[in-house]
Amino acid sequence: MTNQEIAKLLKNVATAYTIKDENKFRFQIIAYLRAADTIGNLSGELQDYYYDNKLSQLPGIGKTLKDHFTELFKTGKVSHFDWAIKGIPESVFVLTDIPGFGPKTAFRLAHEFNLKNPESAISDLEKLAHEGKIATLEGFGEKSQADIIRSIEEFKQGKGKTTRMTLPYAFEISERIIDYLKQNPAVLQVNALGSLRRRSPTVGDIDIAVASNEPKLVLEHFVNYPSLERIIEKGDVSASILVSGGRQIDLLIQPENSYGSLLQHFTGSKNHNVHLREYALKKGLSLSEYGIKTIKTKKISIFSNEDDFYHALDLDWIPPELREDQGEIELAKQHKLPQLIELKDIKGDLHLHSNFPIEPSHDLGSDNMEAMLNKAKELNYEYVGFAEHNPSQSKHDEGAIYDLIARRNENIEHIKTSNYNVRIFKLLETDILPNGELAIGNKSLEILDGTIVSIHSLFSLNKTDMTKRVIAGLSHQKAKILAHPTGRMLNIRNGYQLDWEQIFEFCNKYRKALEINSWPGRLDLGDGLIKLALESNVPLIIDSDSHAVAQMDVQKYGVFMARRGWATKHDILNTLGYNKFAEWLKS
Repeated sequence: MTNQEIAKLLKNVATAYTIKDENKFRFQIIAYLRAADTIGNLSGELQDYYYDNKLSQLPGIGKTLKDHFTELFKTGKVSHFDWAIKGIPESVFVLTDIPGFGPKTAFRLAHEFNLKNPESAISDLEKLAHEGKIATLEGFGEKSQADIIRSIEEFKQGKGKTTRMTLPYAFEISERIIDYLKQNPAVLQVNALGSLRRRSPTVGDIDIAVASNEPKLVLEHFVNYPSLERIIEKGDVSASILVSGGRQIDLLIQPENSYGSLLQHFTGSKNHNVHLREYALKKGLSLSEYGIKTIKTKKISIFSNEDDFYHALDLDWIPPELREDQGEIELAKQHKLPQLIELKDIKGDLHLHSNFPIEPSHDLGSDNMEAMLNKAKELNYEYVGFAEHNPSQSKHDEGAIYDLIARRNENIEHIKTSNYNVRIFKLLETDILPNGELAIGNKSLEILDGTIVSIHSLFSLNKTDMTKRVIAGLSHQKAKILAHPTGRMLNIRNGYQLDWEQIFEFCNKYRKALEINSWPGRLDLGDGLIKLALESNVPLIIDSDSHAVAQMDVQKYGVFMARRGWATKHDILNTLGYNKFAEWLKS
């Protein structure tokens, strides 16, 4: 089973528990939904974690779930899951895939209209809605019926469907295979290709190139990959296999002396490659995966590396992330390509969620501050910002919220005396409420070094109202960073609508920063908005949004997005040393 299938299975169990007795199974529902979120955003297949005996390292996967997954991978099913789901029509689990459909709504509709066939449940419900029959149900009405029609339409258009792999997922799979290939002495070089090498936020295929003068040895090694499910095809210099999770991996092999030509040919986007071919034709040259041919003489020059390939065209080497036909070829000719940011340039992570019991409005982290500081030290960070979600408004008054934040601050001050050689900023991730106010009051905000603000509710506001909401939230003097600015979840939901010209103008004027959120399911901001933000001189920060020590390594994915957006180290605030960053935070 793929990660998404397992995550869906866990959500189905949580759905069944919610329908049967939400109060009785409250803690089980929370546990299953948390585990589903972990697995759905996992970089790599859960099955590989099982084979590597690393299930316990995953946040939210305790002994009970570990035992369930062991049973799943050994037998193909889990008896406890079967027991939990028993008695709930299969159509309910299909209906809960539609955005906005909760378990009880899905069950009520399935029960009232006898929707038993999971294959036709959505179309049957849509027909009932258009016939006006849902509006007659107690507790629904015309508006609810119209909302159901809209939600089904959006679902049919693809919203919520996973059609492509997220970059972190594809990257993790490819890295495992690349590491495996490198074990063979016949492999001289190995690289991912296409959108994966360009670090696109979602990836359609995993293609890998190998430089080798002994292709038979490489192919034999490749088709014996430990997580192999089956060999799709195997030729003389290429092969395709299916690995755990049902993902297809294609391998291309080229002799070392012409490897650079192949790498260049299969990396750029279609538009980049077309533009480059047109540019070459004006020089009387023709490009292919085998090299550069002079049209007049038919002579072919081959290249072992990409640098020489581009230099033969009088161009600087173009980083893969920029090969999208956005002016990079012209700048390469003028020797004006930007020096893109690198992971080693990052000096701190400002968006960490520890397990300090701050009783938050959203999910709590799973590791303590000390463990996260040790990890930050391993990453050579100068500083971190602990930014747990604000305490829940519904469960606390303002006095209780202040006390919780003050206790967390005391804990941080105590930790500082242990000298971890990593400085700490006392931050918080604070909700921007629908009216634009922040979810905690001024007294609580005053005892923070600053706050990250974010949207976690009512994503359906129109562009004008959502823009006003965001700007109002960012207007507080302690609000410094807008987290995951578009609210998108890759392959799950599109971002909410904002007037970016207004947002950029406001951030530039008041030196507010936009976050490039590295969380695998977000990668938000996207590269297009990053590039526009840079053109408007908007400060940017790359954060991991980690809720566990093991997740702090996802920072590289935010760096990938920044590189795709043409960012240099000078464009990213957390490449600054501690003192300069502290100055910005206090300004």
